[in-house]
Amino acid sequence: MIFIAVKFTVRSEERDNWLPAVEPFTLATRQEPGNLFFEWSYSVENPDQFVLLEAFASPEAGEAHVKSEHFASAMDLMADLVAQTPEIINVEVPGEGWSRMAEVTPRPR
Repeated sequence: MIFIAVKFTVRSEERDNWLPAVEPFTLATRQEPGNLFFEWSYSVENPDQFVLLEAFASPEAGEAHVKSEHFASAMDLMADLVAQTPEIINVEVPGEGWSRMAEVTPRPR
């Protein structure tokens, strides 16, 4: 599995526009055959920073993603919205998605 985490620091005036602007990219990526997940969050420490967690089933699926038309369109759009170059972690890891954390289990109520 290819796991990618990206921090996008956006221009303050674009904060409220970010998620609606990237929605077409998000929806198209989630429909890709090799996409395992594509999830947005935001930083509780920096209100202008959005965090993307995404995974692809194989290196080939990741390569197809970055060669897609919706990827190219999104990168062009994002260049107008970001305040700085995004930070990224891109690694290949074993597995096919999220696992359960062994250290925490809900207590019965």
